[in-house]
Amino acid sequence: MSFEKDFIFGVATASYQIEGAHDEDGRTPSIWDTFSKTKGKVLNMDNGDVACDHYHRYKEDVELIKELGADSYRFSIAWPRIFPKEGEYNPKGMEFYKNLLKELKAKGIKATATLYHWDLPQWVQDKGGWEVRDNIKYFLEYTNKCFEELDEYVDMWITHNEPWCASFLSNLIGEHAPGKRSISAAVKVAHHLLLSHGLVVRKYREMGLKKPIGITINLSPYYPASNDYKDLIAANNGDGFLNRWFLEPLFRGRYPFDMINLYAQRIDDFSFIKSDDFEIINEKCDFLGINFYNRSLVEYDPNSLLLHRGAYSDYKKTAMGWDVSPNEFVDLIKMVRKYTDLPIYITENGSAWEDEVEDGRVHDIDRIEYLVDHLRAVEKMNELGLNVKGYFCWSLLDNFEWGFGYSKRFGIVYVDYNTQQRIKKDSFFKYKEIIASRNK
Repeated sequence: MSFEKDFIFGVATASYQIEGAHDEDGRTPSIWDTFSKTKGKVLNMDNGDVACDHYHRYKEDVELIKELGADSYRFSIAWPRIFPKEGEYNPKGMEFYKNLLKELKAKGIKATATLYHWDLPQWVQDKGGWEVRDNIKYFLEYTNKCFEELDEYVDMWITHNEPWCASFLSNLIGEHAPGKRSISAAVKVAHHLLLSHGLVVRKYREMGLKKPIGITINLSPYYPASNDYKDLIAANNGDGFLNRWFLEPLFRGRYPFDMINLYAQRIDDFSFIKSDDFEIINEKCDFLGINFYNRSLVEYDPNSLLLHRGAYSDYKKTAMGWDVSPNEFVDLIKMVRKYTDLPIYITENGSAWEDEVEDGRVHDIDRIEYLVDHLRAVEKMNELGLNVKGYFCWSLLDNFEWGFGYSKRFGIVYVDYNTQQRIKKDSFFKYKEIIASRNK
């Protein structure tokens, strides 16, 4: 494989999935603490109380990143550590991130910080959470403090991770915290997440700060199961639901009207959308982060609000049941280029498999194949001039996989959750080899 010397190779994690220390040094519960301890929400009632104990083992984990040879580490900041209560700043919570960032700097590793990776403080949710426009002020208070305290150590900022998950998956489908099932709530949350993104970018620039800042959205290319006109409708609606609902406001200053029409069957009040909101959402960023895992094959479903459902596919599947689809990864980035010419970073890409430790090793052949095929896809994107500037493998460590608890392993490092032992998988060594072979 051939990558330019300035191409960024990284690994990614998220605070609630790895940190643990759920009640230490002033941290208060997030919506994920509440959700995971509610019966029936997370497999086996697993939770992030301990997770990978990264809060206490961050030096060991940074050493792994250093050994890997990664250029950058993408992590997220836990809002409930920084503002455990309304109006109450917690320097002890900030100290952890300062120590982590100093450790990264000492090892020559760049830092990519995500400000929101879904761990909304429960106290904000108790005030209506992201459904309430006025609560954006709390996010701005938190992000401003992060900028003031951490900007000197951070190389790249991401405002939000996967707003689709934080809105529709969490408030319409109900699979993520807070677990609501309301199209009205989901659309409001999506709008306020996007609005807060634009306001944060504006505020960052007003503060005179200069690091690259952007947003990460999860995207998937949609394909009809057949050429039947109904299946074409299904693919269009899937694309509107996941992709265009975020791409259009970010880059065209509007929501897709075909989706508005669909949602208007269930929502009779769109007054939460103000006239100048799109100008704010449309605030120019320095890059676009994209998380990609799989393509989506769909068929028509007249009983679904969105008139589509997943269709049978004969593609190889990961342990998540997701299609392994590197060729469609290229299609996706071609589609995104119709919206923006911003530099693109693949901020997450990875796969879960049934990993087993054999004689102290994990021979994860399927993950290696997935990694290599998707990096070849990125290489092809750049050959086509699509300007992908970096790739972050998800994930550095096996971790708490949201509603699936600890049953799914995405890491290139195996974690024994009983002992917290880290075991480098074969994929770790393969990724290390790829990074080392980059054009110098």
